[in-house]
This record gives sequence, structure tokens and C-alpha cells, in this order.
Amino acid sequence: MWISQFFILSPRGDCIITKDFRGDQDPMLHDIFFRKVKFWEKGDAPPVFTLDELSFIYIRRNSLLIACTTRYNVSPTVSIELLNRLAKVFKDYCGVLTEESIRKNFILIYELVDEMLDYGYPQTTSTEMLKICVHNEALSVAPTPTATSVLMSMTSNSKTKSSAASNIPISVGGLGKGGKQKNEIYVDILEKLNVLFNSQGNVINSSIDGSILMKSFLAGNPELRLALNEDLVIGKGSGQYGSVVLDDCNFHECVHLDEFDSSRAIHFIPPDGEFSVLNYRITGDFPSPFKIYPSVEESGPYKIELVVLVRADIPDGTRGSNVTIRIPVPRCTSGVFIEHPMEVQGSSSEYLQSDKKVVWTIQKFAGGSEMSIRVKITLDQPVTAVIKKELGPISMGFEIPQYNVSKLCVRYLRISETHKDYNPHRWVRYITQSSSFVCRL
Repeated sequence: MWISQFFILSPRGDCIITKDFRGDQDPMLHDIFFRKVKFWEKGDAPPVFTLDELSFIYIRRNSLLIACTTRYNVSPTVSIELLNRLAKVFKDYCGVLTEESIRKNFILIYELVDEMLDYGYPQTTSTEMLKICVHNEALSVAPTPTATSVLMSMTSNSKTKSSAASNIPISVGGLGKGGKQKNEIYVDILEKLNVLFNSQGNVINSSIDGSILMKSFLAGNPELRLALNEDLVIGKGSGQYGSVVLDDCNFHECVHLDEFDSSRAIHFIPPDGEFSVLNYRITGDFPSPFKIYPSVEESGPYKIELVVLVRADIPDGTRGSNVTIRIPVPRCTSGVFIEHPMEVQGSSSEYLQSDKKVVWTIQKFAGGSEMSIRVKITLDQPVTAVIKKELGPISMGFEIPQYNVSKLCVRYLRISETHKDYNPHRWVRYITQSSSFVCRL
């Protein structure tokens, strides 16, 4: 299994969400699908039908059409169950499943689809499992009242109104049943990398811009205690040695630092909403999660060949996601042929002629592995040193969940609360992203 395309259409046929996993179908298939469903010959269109050996499978939710396509011989019931589970996860995160909620949270929806469907193959549809790897927060949308609900609200007493209100679904990250706050707290250690390589794959300069982000949904707004690495050192050249050395940092104004020097612990009462507990910067040598090794050669008077090898120097079991490598080519390029020495599932490449750029996309890049690509460039004029300088630089974008380069970590997060039954859920995530990850040629 299986899926070629996935899309969500509004009642008017507007494509709100579209995801092409294989690139082997017409990108405007959603228009063909909508016209076929809307003008079905007799009655309503069945949930599964075939056109030109292509199967369309769909469900309706609040007038939305949630559909997928495939050319494979798949089980219709399993496919419909998958769409039902996708719809449930969207509703769990957005609170309500409406056109407005999908449009407002389209970034979150795309991230959920990427995690649940890998190259068209289902992975996980559990809301709890997705909490670990999904980083966007949902924008709340008030549910649209129906005619029936309006009539009921006019004729029911206050007790019935209260009961009805308690059944309104709310976003996973926010409120729970009955409008009560869940006792949860989210902490993200987010690091953005700036790395520059030379043509030999050696690091010229590098830095980390990091922050500890927190979002609290704790009842009563209690005081929190957060401890970092015991051997954390602030300021280079201080004469101290530690596993983590920060060039400089700054704390949020709510943070009390009276115990920080002795135990590397802070305490504070979190303000409303998301805020940055700590911002920090690290420069100098640190292990780069990816290494880029380019090789350029002239294969003819009008031809250049570029081989790019990328190695993931991250632990086994860790993976880079949404990896994108962009390679600018000379302006006089007349044609590009791309070779992949090893076919890897979830890896694709294309030449964007209008941008004069090769884009190589890898959905999941496993730690300890390496991948390469060969780009054969044909020019409409002879190769010169000036033309070769127009090749590159190579830029790379990625995200690595549950991994950070600096090794900064949260030793513990405690709540100063006297009630014995006060046991909130704590979610701590480590995220590494590329900010500027460039290799010169």
C-alpha cells in the first residue's frame, strides 16, 4: 500500500490540502474527482470508484471531501478506514473538522500527513504517538453552530446548555473535556544550525542559535523548577570546563537565578502562552549532523558533472526529516540529467529550469547512512572558469527530532505544588533545524 495522492476539498471543490507522494499522476486530479462526484449519473457517487485504471477513494466529513488515489490493488475497506483515522487525527489536533479549521491550520495538517504517510505508505495514526514528533500548535477555531444546535440552545435549559458545551472537542495541545485545562506542560529545546563547508567538506565556520521554549497548561499556575546540565559553562575563556559551553545566553524576565550558579537550576512562575525560558548561542567546533562532499569535473567541452555525497553523522535510530538539498546550476545550462546511484524510498529530485536549480528531496535520512546524487549538466557554451563559478553553492534544509547538537538537556522539571494528587504530564522534546547550512564548490 499504496497511495499516490491525498487531498482535501471544500464543498465548492477548492483544493485545501494536496499531497503528491509519487509524482506519477496529473496534479489536477482533484478537479477531475470533484466533477465526477458532483455530477454522478445516478444518486451519490460511491466511496470507491475507478477512472482509467485509477481508483478514487473518499469520505465526507462536515461537507469536506477527504480523498486519496491509487493505481494499486488495495483493500477498499482498509483505505476508507485510513481516511477515517486521518480525519480523526485532524479533528483531535484542530478541535473541529471544518473548512476554516483546515485552512487556518494547513501547516499543522501537512506536518501530520508527512508523519502519518511516508511516501504514500501508512505509518502511525495514533494521536498520542504523533505528539512526540509534531511540533506545530493548532490555531483554535470556534465550531460553527448548525440549525439543529441553534434550535436546541433556544429551547433547552441552562443545565442542558452546559452539558452540550462540554461535548465541544478542543485541540490536543490546549483544553480538554468540559473546557477544563489539562495539567500538561510542553518544553522544546530548539537549536538552529549555521554551518559553512568548503569544497573538501571541511567546516569553515559554525554556530548554534538555541532556545528553550515552554508552553504551560497547568491549573493554578504553580511555580516551576527546571534544571540543566550540572557542568554547564556560560562564557568562553572563563577558565572552566564542561560538556556544554555557551558563548552567551539570556533568560526570560520571570526567571529567578538565585540557585543557578550552585546547581544550574532556575525557578519561575510561567506567564500565559508560549515563551522562551532561555536563549543561547554557541560558536566554534561541534559535530555537524550532516556532512556534504561535492566533486566537480569537466566531462566534455560543453558538459559538467557534479557528484554530491551527503553523510548523516547522527546516531543510529535518529533520522533527519524533510531534507532538501538545492544545487544552483550555471545560467547557460541547456539540459540536466540526474542519476541516483541507489534508489531510496522517499527520495526524489527534479530540475527547476525557471530557477536554474536542482532540488533533491529526502523525506527520511537515517542516521549513520549516506546518499549521493550525480548531476550531468549540458551547457550551450564552452565551459570556462567563470561559468564553473556559477555552479553552487549547495544549500541544505532539514529537521532532526529528538536530537540536539549542543548536548544541552533538561535534567528535571518539577512543579512546586503541595497537593499530592497534582501529577501533570511533562513533554520535553529536542529539535534540531538548519538555519543556514551551505557548502561551497
